[in-house]
Parts: sequence; structure tokens; C-alpha cells
Amino acid sequence: MHFTIATWNINSVRLREPLVLQLLRETSPDVLCLQECKSPVESIPVDGFAGLGYDRMLARGQKGYNGVLILSRLPIEDLGSRDFCGKGDARHVAGRLPNGVAIHNFYVPAGGDIPDPDQNAKFAHKLAFLDEMETWFETEPTGPAILVGDLNIAPREDDVWNHRALLKVVSHTPVEVERLDAVRRSGDWVDVTRHHVPEGRLYSWWSYRARDWSASDRGRRLDHVWATPDIAARSRSSRILRSVRGWEAPSDHVPVFATFELD
Repeated sequence: MHFTIATWNINSVRLREPLVLQLLRETSPDVLCLQECKSPVESIPVDGFAGLGYDRMLARGQKGYNGVLILSRLPIEDLGSRDFCGKGDARHVAGRLPNGVAIHNFYVPAGGDIPDPDQNAKFAHKLAFLDEMETWFETEPTGPAILVGDLNIAPREDDVWNHRALLKVVSHTPVEVERLDAVRRSGDWVDVTRHHVPEGRLYSWWSYRARDWSASDRGRRLDHVWATPDIAARSRSSRILRSVRGWEAPSDHVPVFATFELD
């Protein structure tokens, strides 16, 4: 069957519930993974999602910060979450579909503004988070799996609007790119989006600071869909919904989709 998954940093699921409902109505993914939900689990507005058939929810929440959510119209088993770096942050949740495919939804720390772990505790946290992801995937094989989320790193030169200008800007520094690649290799993950769009500029985030985000087009590809090789081989298409950035009161991120042919 065709299976479609989408990932989106929503920047407050309660504030932007209408946008989530619009996306679900217009695109109908089987599973939607959200990050930066900024809500305790009990305050997530579930009724509207359930009314559209997304009546299964796996979530980890915090008031005003972080938060990850998996909405599914398919049965999904809760595989729990990992407390990376022991900070109690809601940055990971996982589930398993009836066909055995695990789904990991991540929200990697942004890392602040100064790309120096000695001067910036937020950047040190980001690097430690990535190191722990690498160790986890090396020591605990996932089986067939899809990993999605706001990984807060644009790894390739054509994943940012200006590679040279951003080499010292958090999200595209060499140390972050190297750490993210180490995570990818640790689980033998395949970057599904780039598997289908191997060349050319791709962005999933545009700053709120831009007066005209579309005209300036200073974007970064911070949101990713990865899969283990067995599942990646069954991927059929990928897309980034740039137009969503132009919706009313939008998130600064847009949804990223991937479709697979799964049993």
C-alpha cells in the first residue's frame, strides 16, 4: 500500500491548530509528526484531528517549550520516548505501525546563536544530544524504521541559501554537519528527501525576520525524513510544501512529505 508520512515543526500546536487541520484536509498523510508543540499532552486539541480520522496520538509535551506529537489514522503502538541528555525535555517519541515499521519523531535542540560549546551551553547541549543519538543507534539497532523531525541542521551546501555566509552560523557549521552525518551513519539511515531530489536548493525553514521571506528566499533545510535502507528502497516520492509558509500566521517551518510502498 502507499504510505505517506509528513513532518512539520508547527511552533505551537494550539496556536496553529487551524493550519494543522487545513494540512490534514488538503494532503491526507497517513501519519503526521509535529515538533515544537509547546503544550502539555492533556491540552493538545485532539477533537478536530480525530474528526478527520486521526484518532491515534502519541505525544510527549511540555508547557510552552519543545513537545513532539505523532498523529495517525492507522493503528500505532507507543514505543515510548528517550530522555536525551537527561534534561526531561519532550524531544522524542516513537511508535510502531502494524507492519512492524517504527517511526521516530525528533526535535533536536536549536543550539542558540554562538557556535562554541564553551561559550554557549545551548550549543553544547545540541552537540551532546547528537552524540547520544549516534551512540543509541549504534548500540540499539532499530529494525525497519523511519526517522523524521526538525533536526535543526542543514547539512549540504545546497540546503542553505548561501553556504559560505552560513559556515559560522548555528545550523550549518562544520561541527554540526559532521555530528549529524555521524548520526546518519550510525543507523545506516538514508536521507529520503535527497534520495528523490539529489541536486538543487531545498529549504524547509525561512526566518520570521525577513520582510518578504519568499522574495529574499534565505532558507535552510532543517526538517528531514530518513529511513533505514530496506524502507528507503521502497520510497516513491518526496516533497516540501513551500506554499504553507505563506499561509496566514504560519510557522517558520513547512511540512516535508515522503511516500513509501509498504506492506
